[in-house]
Amino acid sequence: MTKFLKPENEEGKIEYKLKLIDVSKDRLEKLASQMKYRLAEGGGEALYFIGVTDDGRPLGLTKDEEERTLENLSTVASIIGAKLQVVGRKKGVKGNIIEVLVRLSKEEAPPVHVSIAVLGNVDAGKSSLVGVLCTGDLDDGRGSAMRRIARYLHEVRTGRTSSVAIRLLGLNNRGEPVNWSLANPLDEAQIYMNSSKIITFIDVGGHERYLRTTLRGVMARLPDYSMLVVAANAGLLLMGKEHLGISIALRIPVFVVVTKIDMVSKEILDGVVDELVDVLRRVGKIPVLVDGERDIVELAQAMPSGRVVPIFKVSNTRGTGINSLIRFLNVLPPRMRWGEESERGLLMYIDDKFDVKGVGTVVAGLILSGKAREGETVYIGPFRDGNWRESRVKSIHINRLPVAEASAGVEATLALTNIEYEEVEKGMVVSNKPLKSIDTIEARITILRHSTTIKRGYETVLHLRAIRSTVRFTWLEKEPMRTGDTGRVYLKFVYHPWYLQVGEKFVLRDSRTRAIGTVLSTKSSS
Repeated sequence: MTKFLKPENEEGKIEYKLKLIDVSKDRLEKLASQMKYRLAEGGGEALYFIGVTDDGRPLGLTKDEEERTLENLSTVASIIGAKLQVVGRKKGVKGNIIEVLVRLSKEEAPPVHVSIAVLGNVDAGKSSLVGVLCTGDLDDGRGSAMRRIARYLHEVRTGRTSSVAIRLLGLNNRGEPVNWSLANPLDEAQIYMNSSKIITFIDVGGHERYLRTTLRGVMARLPDYSMLVVAANAGLLLMGKEHLGISIALRIPVFVVVTKIDMVSKEILDGVVDELVDVLRRVGKIPVLVDGERDIVELAQAMPSGRVVPIFKVSNTRGTGINSLIRFLNVLPPRMRWGEESERGLLMYIDDKFDVKGVGTVVAGLILSGKAREGETVYIGPFRDGNWRESRVKSIHINRLPVAEASAGVEATLALTNIEYEEVEKGMVVSNKPLKSIDTIEARITILRHSTTIKRGYETVLHLRAIRSTVRFTWLEKEPMRTGDTGRVYLKFVYHPWYLQVGEKFVLRDSRTRAIGTVLSTKSSS
């Protein structure tokens, strides 16, 4: 029987309803307003527990009560342009508890977005897993799924991802992948137009030589979650542990997918899972092995806390566990509250740039706050001299579709005037006004690894959002600093001022150094 739930919270995306049997028209309108509020709280999704009292008692419903309640709830949803999915049933005291996912339809609102960084050691099967999820075609055991989504010829040849590849998995209002029925399952425009929820996979390289690209891919895109992929025939290797550490340092909730389970015996698989459980417990996480459909809804709703780490077991060649993973992704809630950020001024870090024939300079990135509008004036910078330049947005595209406006939380490409392709550098900012050009930051850092000591004058590379820039230590609270030390420091950008904000987290990295830090204050170059 379902255990008692926490009492209902007036805020958030979760709503309890005991039953809806005889409901007046006036009551339907009030319920619709309540549902609209829950959807806003959940970024376009809400979860209803039917058969549960406001104080969390799981009384349950009879079959007749269930049918009539779902019918009335569907009527409520239709008033505001939402759709229902029954995503789970459990036993209550007197009948069933029904878990219902409510999602705004694509006709009423843009698709719900959840972004996931795909991390793990080289050859763990990351890209193959993304290929299977996004195309519906199983791998042939020789990398066919990876080759279907590879960006470059050398990636096809080597079978290893060296760049940051963005792939979309679209889900309809029944929780089914829309990609699988498309002529081209990777067509971003078609996925966007046919989906009510989109999972954006940020697939990065797993080899150590690509770690700087991995850091930019993760930090520039601010993912909701990390999917740590571990091969059953290898276990959690060095770079997998480093990727896990990056996610923990950046406070990104993690779930784990163990791949290649068809290649090993049960004893070896159990050993890999036991090792994962041990590592996760040692870093303060609560690992939960997903067995079939057990508690997938509950696990998904616990993910934003960052404490619970579901562990899935899949085979990319046989399809084992893929449906459970898709069901999990279907109910996985957005973590970022982009609606609130949309009311602020425009801020977008440039993560990529293009020189498009007939268009000119085009920049791409995640809009962190505000809105970009076609025809409006924006500013880009800082340049190497610390200045900002006025520009105009000629056009905007989202998932290859032209739009008039792009809001916070959306990956967008902007065609800009008054700037040449060669002048744009990754890490620069597009804003609605000139911002500060920062050349020095005060930060609190922790040295995770360094072979000797760090003193004033030491130079390393700082990664923050799309910024990747050399910094010099100009002052240390504790000098010298060694592995395991924590303290305040001043870091000066050596070649280029940048824009960043107090409170942001960053990573320091070079061949000898790994450190994490938080910006405490900034100093302008002007």
